[in-house]
Amino acid sequence: MTTPTIENNTTAGAESTGRIVLGRNQYGKAECRLVKISRDTARHQIEDLNVTSQLHGDFESAHTEGDNSKVVATDTQKNTVYAFARDGIGSPEQFLLRLGKHFTESFDWVTGGRWQAEQYFWERINDHDHAFARNKSETRTAVLLIENGVRHIVAGIEDLTVLKSTGSEFHGFPRDRYTTLQETTDRILATDVTARWRYAPDTTDIDFTAVYASVRGIFLDAFAQTHSLALQQTMFEMGRKALEAHPEIEEIKLSLPNNHHFLVDLEPFGLDNPGEVFFAADRPYGLIEATVQRERAGEPSSEAAIWANIPGFC
Repeated sequence: MTTPTIENNTTAGAESTGRIVLGRNQYGKAECRLVKISRDTARHQIEDLNVTSQLHGDFESAHTEGDNSKVVATDTQKNTVYAFARDGIGSPEQFLLRLGKHFTESFDWVTGGRWQAEQYFWERINDHDHAFARNKSETRTAVLLIENGVRHIVAGIEDLTVLKSTGSEFHGFPRDRYTTLQETTDRILATDVTARWRYAPDTTDIDFTAVYASVRGIFLDAFAQTHSLALQQTMFEMGRKALEAHPEIEEIKLSLPNNHHFLVDLEPFGLDNPGEVFFAADRPYGLIEATVQRERAGEPSSEAAIWANIPGFC
């Protein structure tokens, strides 16, 4: 009997030396919860963020020898986040850019890093000057990667729940012995929008908050106005219209669960149901994901390294 050959999992064209070495690495302080209250006037402002800081650089000796002489303590990174907030936050993207600039310019061996923020929204209670209620309908996100001196920013939105009570169809799909879904020309279409958009490299001097508001509005308008033959079609329209409006954005990745609503059979109770009473199922659900991007003539599509550590997207 022939003994099976076990091949090394090495890059094509490269031979293993047999040595065990350190690969890509990063470290820092995760999820620094930060609430900033601006009290410049009697009408207070609230900013609520969750910030993560992770550094890249010459940290090999810390891993292989236990030498901490170049390890900027994670506690130091946390304290820097809070200290920088004292001067104001602004947009999450600009706050992360400030942090990235500080760490890469203050420590010679820090060559880059990854900084991430989630922003939560609060609304005034009856237009009160200093009383707020948490708006849990969505979360704003931002990620900064500094690598080889280039700044890459991905901004986004999570958990923006939307629903259309009509104006959506689904039919023409293939059928086999396992297909039970009935075709329809009128259904509820509902989803929780999670999207991230990548700016062109070193895009830093723009109003990120204005772009966020614009992209959010475009998503909502496209969802509402598109007569949908499939959630995939609606998704593409959302991304296409946002890219057309914002040349500074290179690509958009979207993840849309299909939040199913099933018509309840009321006949056992002697009642009709003309598309009015539904069971809202939370699982299982369809999950539709796609990248909408600008076509680059003469060259293959390429993605920035920043996507490598942003999970959950194709």
